[in-house]
Formats: sequence, C-alpha cells, structure tokens
Amino acid sequence: MKNQKTLCMKLIASFLFCMVFIAILIWINQPLPGEVPTAASQIKFARAHVTELIRDEAKAEDWTEGLRIGVQEVYVQIDSGEDRGKILPAVNYMSAYNNVDLKVGTKIIARMDIDANGLSYIASIPNYNRGPALLGLTVIFVLFLAVFGGKKGIAAILGLVFAIVDIWFLLIPMIRHGINPILSSVVIAAVTTAASLVLLNGLSMKTFCATIGCVGGVAMAGAAAALTAVATPINGFNMSEAEELVLRADGTSLNISGLLISAILIAALGAVMDVAMTITSAVFEVHQLNPELNRQKLIQSGINIGRDAMGTMANTLILAFAGSALNMLILFRIFDYPYLQIFNSDMMALEIIQGISGSIGIVMTVPLVAFLSAFMCSRKNEVDKPVMVVNEKNRKYRKKQ
Repeated sequence: MKNQKTLCMKLIASFLFCMVFIAILIWINQPLPGEVPTAASQIKFARAHVTELIRDEAKAEDWTEGLRIGVQEVYVQIDSGEDRGKILPAVNYMSAYNNVDLKVGTKIIARMDIDANGLSYIASIPNYNRGPALLGLTVIFVLFLAVFGGKKGIAAILGLVFAIVDIWFLLIPMIRHGINPILSSVVIAAVTTAASLVLLNGLSMKTFCATIGCVGGVAMAGAAAALTAVATPINGFNMSEAEELVLRADGTSLNISGLLISAILIAALGAVMDVAMTITSAVFEVHQLNPELNRQKLIQSGINIGRDAMGTMANTLILAFAGSALNMLILFRIFDYPYLQIFNSDMMALEIIQGISGSIGIVMTVPLVAFLSAFMCSRKNEVDKPVMVVNEKNRKYRKKQ
C-alpha cells in the first residue's frame, strides 16, 4: 500500500512538472513585443535532386587540394514545398569555401525565389541535402545506446533530448527576453541536471546529491570564469558572432556581455554532470557494501575514486576547446606570431578561460559530491541504527521465551 502511494505521488509530481514546463515553454517562446519576421525567416528552401547536367566548366586546382571550382548548369527536380515535382534550371557557382559539386542524382538544398511574374526559380544551391546522413548517424547512435545501455541507455537518450529542448526552447528565449545569461544558464543547468539524473536513477538521495554537486561544480566554473574575465578583462563582445548579435540586438534587452560566462556554464555542464554522478554512485556503492564505514572514510573513498575522473574529464574539456579552435592554432603557427601576442589575444584568452574554468568546475565537484554523498549515507546510518538495535533486542527476547 505504501509503495503504491509513493508511486502515485511520483506520477502526480511528474505530471505537474511536465505541465508547468510546457506552459513555461509556450510562454517564453512567444514573439517579443514589436518583433517582426526577419528577412532570413522569409527565405524559402526546398529539398531537390539533380536530374540533368547541362554544362560543367568546373576544374580542380592545385591549391584547392582536388576540389573542383567553377560553374555548372543543371536541371533540378524539387522534392518538397509548394513547387514539389517541378523541374527547374539552376546555375551552380562553386568556390573552395562553398563547394557543392553536382552530378545526376545528387541530393541538394535549393534556395527558392519568385521572379517578377510570380513564378518560382532556383536562386542558388547553398548545400547538399545532409539530412538523411545525419539522421542515419543519429539513429545508429540511439540504437547503440539503447542496445548496450538497456533501460539506462534509453533514459540517457531522453535526458539528452530534454537538454537540447532546454537549450533551444528555454535558454535562448530567456536570453532574448533580456534575462541575465548567467542566471539563465545556472537555472537551465539545474533543471537539465535534475531531469537527466531523475530519468537515469529515479527520485532518490543519490540523484539529489549528484544534482546539488553538479550545480555547485558548474557554478564554481562560472565563478572562476567571471573572476578571470573581470581581471583580463574580456566578455561576450570579444566572442565570434558578437558583431552580428550587436546589430540584431539593437533596441532589444539582449545582454551580450554575459554570454561568455553563459557559454562556459553550458559547455562544462555535461562533463561536470558525468563526474558528479560517477562519484555519487561510487560513494553510495561503497556504503552499501560496507555500511560500517564512517563519514571520513566515505569522503576519502569518494575523493580517491574522483582523482581518476578529474584527469580524464579535465583533458576532455581542454581537448574539446582545442579542437574547436584548431584552425586558429594552425594560423598562429603558420604566421609565427610571437607568443606574447598569442597568449594575450582575444581568441586565445577565450579558449584558455573556457577550458580551465570548466576543468576547475570538475575538480571542485569531486570533493563537494564526495562530502555531500558521505554525509547523506552516514546520516542514513544514524537514522537506521536505533531501529536495528531494537529489532536485535526483540529477536533475542523472543529466543529466550
């Protein structure tokens, strides 16, 4: 009866959370006051494929490493949208940086426009149709995770979907509405962590400890980045795409300066969540195997286990940021910039702050989660111990009778 009541309460709580979450999503994604559709939103794109190659003047150049550049004329059949089924001519201009090399059957994305007579025509061919390949890769990933991860794998998939929804439909609209980006990111980190861990482990003390530890670690990463950004000084205006944001944010309440810390918080979230859950699970497992261990020994066990995770996760963040900035690093080496300028440039400073701040969050998460998990486990021991003693006395008394 008690288990049924507990299950019922959990279902009610989950239902209320979903309803509140959906209501917030609907409200926060409403158009801003005075907002009008952008020019980009009015551009029409359609899936299509090449049916005939009329003229091909593209040639490979030595400096393009085999990529062909030039002009192609083709006939294209539209496969989606209002013009589906139509066959239209198109001219494809290929450069080394926008290189869609067409052959008969090539699947593409066509940018559509309307001429003076109201008829559709293909204005340009900006991209291959990469949707099927990306969808196939995603399906393979989901299948692997579900097959090898079982229920935990399926829960991880749901958690990942929730995180993507959180960022796209909640975090970005919050920032667009003028809510402080740092505060928004902390809220999103807390909600995403809680939801992901509840899906993995249900509502439990283990989930609570990992969630608090993760939020604490992310907050420490943000604090380290904020202090460094003030001392440097550097902020969101130094980031790439800042100029476009400034132009687009004119007349709105978008806070650009806080976007740097916001980006660091979100980037560190996954790694910090991983460490928090690993240490929490380890401490609870050690406690379950040996309930007699005191708080100090549990804390020490958690920290010892976490030391390995510190190194690998810190490397993960540093290498991830290095990979995203690889082109920049190559250019620095090619032009042989002096190290004094390299390490003081905006681009390099941003990468260093992001990588090291995230790593600080990971390192600080380990003792925080170890202490919190050990405290909860030892507290449970203290609560359960008197009951065990009473039961032991009753058992001995019944034996004497």
